[in-house]
Amino acid sequence: MFRPFPAVSGRPRAGLLLTAVGALLASSAGLAAAPRAAAVEAPTASVAETLLSQGKTATASSQEGDGLSAGAAVDGDRTGTRWASRWSDPQWLQVDLGRTADLSRAVLTWESAYATSYEIQVSDDAAGWRTVKTVAQGDGGTDELALSGSGRYVRMLGTARSGGYGYSLWEFQVYGTTEGTPPPAGGAVEVTGTQGNWQLQVGGQPYTVKGLTWGPSVADAPRYLPDLRSMGVNTIRTWGTDGSTRPLLDTAQTNGIRVINGFWLQPGGGPGSGGCVDYVTDTTYKTNSLNEFATWVDTYKTHPATLMWNVGNESVLGLQNCYSGDELERQRNAYTTFVNDVARRIHSIDPDHPVTSTDAWTGAWPYYKRNAPDLDLYAMNSYGHVCDIQKDWEAGGYTKPYIITETGPAGEWEVPDDANGVPDQPTDVQNAQGYTKAWNCVTAHRGVALGATMFHYGIEHDFGGVWFNLLPGGLKRLSYYAVKQAYAGSTAGDNTPPVISGMTVTPASSAPAGQEFAVRADARDPDDDPLTYKIFLSGTYANGDKGLVEARWRSTGNGTFAVTAPDKLGVWKVYVRAEDGHGNAGFETRSVRVVAPPVAGTNVALNRPTTASSYQAEYGDCPCTPAKATDGRADTRWASDWSDPQSLQVDLGARTAIRTLQLQWDPAYAKSYQVQLSDDGSTWRTVHSTTGGDGDVDTVDIGQTARHVRLHLTARGTGWGYSLHEFGVYA
Repeated sequence: MFRPFPAVSGRPRAGLLLTAVGALLASSAGLAAAPRAAAVEAPTASVAETLLSQGKTATASSQEGDGLSAGAAVDGDRTGTRWASRWSDPQWLQVDLGRTADLSRAVLTWESAYATSYEIQVSDDAAGWRTVKTVAQGDGGTDELALSGSGRYVRMLGTARSGGYGYSLWEFQVYGTTEGTPPPAGGAVEVTGTQGNWQLQVGGQPYTVKGLTWGPSVADAPRYLPDLRSMGVNTIRTWGTDGSTRPLLDTAQTNGIRVINGFWLQPGGGPGSGGCVDYVTDTTYKTNSLNEFATWVDTYKTHPATLMWNVGNESVLGLQNCYSGDELERQRNAYTTFVNDVARRIHSIDPDHPVTSTDAWTGAWPYYKRNAPDLDLYAMNSYGHVCDIQKDWEAGGYTKPYIITETGPAGEWEVPDDANGVPDQPTDVQNAQGYTKAWNCVTAHRGVALGATMFHYGIEHDFGGVWFNLLPGGLKRLSYYAVKQAYAGSTAGDNTPPVISGMTVTPASSAPAGQEFAVRADARDPDDDPLTYKIFLSGTYANGDKGLVEARWRSTGNGTFAVTAPDKLGVWKVYVRAEDGHGNAGFETRSVRVVAPPVAGTNVALNRPTTASSYQAEYGDCPCTPAKATDGRADTRWASDWSDPQSLQVDLGARTAIRTLQLQWDPAYAKSYQVQLSDDGSTWRTVHSTTGGDGDVDTVDIGQTARHVRLHLTARGTGWGYSLHEFGVYA
């Protein structure tokens, strides 16, 4: 449920809310404490005091068991949750107020295991402590203590217990004021405005997020952040925040750039991501995450480069990889409720920066609307469908603005397949247009969409890098300049990249392994710079290797190239890169299907009776019978049991002059095997033997006559069985 404030600005100022809560608790605490005298003192609190401890990071000398952690003593629940120590003296519980405060009082609500003697101590650094109150005759119940002094850390140091148990507090409340504490350098960041007319403000000034997601290492920040500034970028987004973040923030500050500091939650990254968590029951994971995030919020909340906090990335969508049905619904509700717990904790530590949470599916927003009212704004990753976000937001009746935290051209999961059955990657020109279109759709949702961090300022020169990075291999491409045009308003005077068009691969669906195929690409440079070319291959669809390796290739003139196909069968990506000598490059890519090289003669094993020592009846695409190795189809296979040895043999029907044998292996190949011939199917002679098989295609010269041909397989190359797509015998 949302707070009933007529002008929604994400959340009310934390100070106002906590003052009201503090006044209410002070009243009830005073009533409860009135009949007692031993450790109770009349408070001297001023009307401006605030409850400072609730939701802050708490630690303790020990913990009796699960569910009795230090954080339970500062969560605002004075009857349902508690901290309990081990059964020994001394023990302590301390809370980090987040900033230095002038202290007015402490309220300790004891469980039956209370302290008869304890001290209230304060510190500026959690190392050197000074005692501001001593209690020598505690008798449990509620102790309300007037305090005088200041500090950031406050602790209860228990020195004597009332019985044989440890120390146990339902709640440890510290009151005071933080007036005089300097606001964050550069001013507070907040979401202001009313329904449909919101604005992000930094230091009271309007701020539209013109950002990019950050890819390089922190060590490379001094090298690349000035370049982002030259592009008109004012914000970068990260996915994780920890002890290594400060140098990035420092360099961002130097370059006038703000940072959306991310916190990763499992299962992050949407579809296909791992790391399942049970958000209904796994209190340890949630507590640890909450405390870790609180530590880094406290560390970086005053850094001038901090813009906001972003909790989680695509987890509502990603939970579908872990759960289904009613349980998926429970988990999604529990996850977004936990996100709200994190947002509340962050607000208690840092009232000066907004909190958001990212997903990749607008179907996640109803969960946030229902369970996470403490978020200041929503966040969404969206590529090919980014222009549908406004429609979905309006249809959902949402009362929070949003930012787009990833966007750009259509992704691999959004484009149609090409003739080889793999995603048809957009051209460089289409990629650049994708960024322009995305930015135009974001800015068109005025007063609701507060900007974007487009994907991706990265330098990886691999499959994903050529799809999305603005600088793959450190080379600027058309997409880089499209983003610069969007943010800075002009690319006048820039030397811009070559433009490649009309790329073709011949033959695209039947390039023989180890043989040359033809590539053509028309490249033109707008500045008439001389161009140099390179041809790369990626096996992302053939063997799962997303890296780019330079192919064996030669230029045949007029934008044509002869490229040697790899030995590994399957669909490969072919890339043409044209460089202009000024740090720019054009990229284009097409797919090529690498097939077994042709063998002269007739395949006399085709559809002949074939038998084997075993075959898999059920597994994946099976049954994988022996006959499927001699059916002439590369998309079927024989597969054996997962043991050694195994055999596969074909009866040619009569004695036949055999010239060549060709084996097209599945990834489950033979490392050691023999080719054996027989005239009667019982007496065999070995004509070829190897112990160095590496899969893919084996072509073996035979030059003998026989009726039966057998593979005697003695050592597997993988932990699976043996598997052949084709067992060809050529005469």
